Amino acid sequence: MIVDRVILGIDPGTNIMGFGLIRVVNKKMEFLQLNELLLSKYADKYTRLKLIFERTIELIDTHHPDEIAIEAPFLGKNAQSMLTLGRAQGVAMAAALSRSIPVTEYEPKKIKMAVTGNGNASKEQVAKMLQQLLPTFKELPKNLDSTDGLAAAVCHYFNSGRVTVGASYSGWDAFVKQNQNRIKK
Repeated sequence: MIVDRVILGIDPGTNIMGFGLIRVVNKKMEFLQLNELLLSKYADKYTRLKLIFERTIELIDTHHPDEIAIEAPFLGKNAQSMLTLGRAQGVAMAAALSRSIPVTEYEPKKIKMAVTGNGNASKEQVAKMLQQLLPTFKELPKNLDSTDGLAAAVCHYFNSGRVTVGASYSGWDAFVKQNQNRIKK
């Protein structure tokens, strides 16, 4: 068995962070794991961010992913919600970058399109298609945030070697270099 790579997918959130892992063996996907970090029981938003960072580091140290795919915050009607999701995403990205793991962001519609062929697919449709794509993934979780994380990993697999769908960073230096125009002097 030749393991090409392990991909960790993350659906960042401050109430629930979903994640899923796939292994690519001989250029074929294999389901490893999915789960979620329940954060709603913690009232303090900074505690939640700390836990996202720590859990991401734990996943990296346990599974040694070669790449991380993360769902980008979507533009909604509530700017405060987008800002909160952006913080959760940033903390997960910082954890990955602190371990020099390349990170690629994907918009939610791009993830849904890659998995189902429909950018407007429901969470349930995405979860059911993941079961078709990954035969050892049998039981759907109660919350579908973990399947969203798994879908990010699968999207990254499908987009590997193709045009980058989202932004990709191999470390802090790459992040700073690619975002020079955003950094205020």
